[in-house]
Amino acid sequence: MNLIEMRDISKVYKNVGFETRVLKGVSLHIQKGEYVSIIGPSGAGKSTLMTIMGCLAQPTSGVYILDGEEVEELNDRELSNIRNEKIGFVFQAFHLLRGVTAFDNVMMPLLYCRKPPKDAKRIVEEVLDKVGLGHRMHHTPGQLSGGEQQRVTIARSLVNDPRIILADEPTGNLDSKNGAEIMKFLDQLNREGRTIIIITHDPTVANHARRVLTIRDGQIVSDHANIPQSQAGAVGASAS
Repeated sequence: MNLIEMRDISKVYKNVGFETRVLKGVSLHIQKGEYVSIIGPSGAGKSTLMTIMGCLAQPTSGVYILDGEEVEELNDRELSNIRNEKIGFVFQAFHLLRGVTAFDNVMMPLLYCRKPPKDAKRIVEEVLDKVGLGHRMHHTPGQLSGGEQQRVTIARSLVNDPRIILADEPTGNLDSKNGAEIMKFLDQLNREGRTIIIITHDPTVANHARRVLTIRDGQIVSDHANIPQSQAGAVGASAS
């Protein structure tokens, strides 16, 4: 069964006197454990598609089925539960609370699901260790580098053990070295069985995925299998 299925998804923004059609009949499916990138130029509809995938917005028309549930039929509380339990978000802008520690930023999703304090503390420490920030957990975002801040957002996305990680331009605010490190984390999460979906305009980032969808002018124009960047060198070496 597909983990994500979209059928003829459209999104129209209405303003006084005119309409803007951002998505124009997008259909796609993603299975559990896939590593997918959605690539396209600015204004193609990538971020709008991600907000619908992440249950942050509803389509104007079409059907979205997430993990067997038709999203349009869910109420606000049910949508909030899905976002908190099934989807982890990694954003380009980090979206960390500036005045609180990395530990407390990562703890936030657990507060919403009322995890017992002892369990919550252990889980937060474990995910921060996983991303290499166990020694920095009591630092605020202002005391962390850009790469460290993005690792905090990855830790936060993992804290509720979601089935899906949605990453929107995850390396967009990072230099090439830190960007490469972040992509290694996402590669590893997929190897561990997570479904990873990356929204990007960067072909280098897209090439980490095993499947690449291209979106242009609000429509999917190609969908093809891909040899991940991490494996391409090994394939070339064996061929030679």
